[in-house]
Amino acid sequence: MASLTPSSLEEKIQNLAQKYSKALLKQINCRLEEMKGDDTSHFLIYRVLGITEEEGKLIDIYQNKGRFLYKYAGSFLEKATQLSFLEKYPNSKAVKITNTMGSRPKTFEIDCLEGNNAIEIKWRDATTDGDHITKEHTRIKTISTAGYRPIRIMFYYPNRQQAIRVQQTLETLYKGIGGEYHYGESAWNYVTERTGIDLKEILERIADQNTNSDGL
Repeated sequence: MASLTPSSLEEKIQNLAQKYSKALLKQINCRLEEMKGDDTSHFLIYRVLGITEEEGKLIDIYQNKGRFLYKYAGSFLEKATQLSFLEKYPNSKAVKITNTMGSRPKTFEIDCLEGNNAIEIKWRDATTDGDHITKEHTRIKTISTAGYRPIRIMFYYPNRQQAIRVQQTLETLYKGIGGEYHYGESAWNYVTERTGIDLKEILERIADQNTNSDGL
């Protein structure tokens, strides 16, 4: 793949954003149509707990919207980050490696393998599940054993204390095995320093262009 100029890269990211936005809106509209026929008898329990039927309906709607939004937001930011690395490192790519530390899962995916750097890209991670730590530990040990350096970049840090503790444990695991862990501004800076592309600035320009568009 040929190296991209900054302008063409921004155009690609903008096109990617439009593609994801349309797909997200389609999913949401389909789900809202399905919900028109949903059994709403559970609203009784909402009302028992002091939530009106109208408010309960809105809660269900936005819960469904949120599930799709989180999924598409994470996938979009991962793809946009991969495009940034491709601009600087045309041979970087997503790859799967065999889990040599256990039987489940059979493989682990590296979001962006750039040289010896096995980069995991997260837009955010608010999990509080202890099993998540075990799985991630197995993942980075497998990556390290395969001869790669595990690097985690997470653009948005969780707000809740239990989720923060999980991330602090993961940071210790990454650094303990010789890897890197970047979150928040450090994650954005990592992408800029490694690729020469200010991804956050590009996304801010695209977001400003879409500010006056109708929301979901």
